[in-house]
Amino acid sequence: MIEELKQHYGYLFEDELLQEINNVGTYRDIPEGLKLIEIGDYIKSMPLLISGAIKILREDKEGDELILYFIEQGDTCAMTLSCCLGDSKSEIRAIAETDARLIMVPVQKMEEWLGKYKSWRNFVLQSYQNRMTELLEAIDTIAFLKMDERLFKYLKDKAMVNHNDVIHVTHQEIASDLHTSRVVISRLLKALEINGRIELHRNNIKVLDL
Repeated sequence: MIEELKQHYGYLFEDELLQEINNVGTYRDIPEGLKLIEIGDYIKSMPLLISGAIKILREDKEGDELILYFIEQGDTCAMTLSCCLGDSKSEIRAIAETDARLIMVPVQKMEEWLGKYKSWRNFVLQSYQNRMTELLEAIDTIAFLKMDERLFKYLKDKAMVNHNDVIHVTHQEIASDLHTSRVVISRLLKALEINGRIELHRNNIKVLDL
């Protein structure tokens, strides 16, 4: 287990911290589609992603979802950090975008390491900055991009986190993630195909213009 940790976080953390993470953390293998965190949960541990990708979603008062960002290997979720350190309820939903492997770090150790390890403190601050940048990009996307541009950005992001230009996703799933209707998504996907940016197949979508 420690070798996996060193492979993905060795460039960030010193050996002493890596050993502590390995000793107190809990390794978990997560299948694609599994819900890791639900809105309203109290979070007692923080995930460090070893492999795979997780998507972070927000929910409105009607229960409709909107995707905020993805986290990949070597990352953690700033929203989870905030809830852990503030002992507050989660305001996001986290779902495995792909099969994933992660290690859950107890909240008590997170606080201890902030004072003990400069590398951990830098990692936490950098994670906040990275996620804030992604949240601002999400806001810009909603506010300034037309729906067809939002859709294509979503497809590109999904292809990149999956490391595959072929995406297995239904029109309804896309509509849910982008907070719109399936009819709108189907129409825009057809337009993107006509423009040579994607290929539509029966059970998948191939992104051509990466």
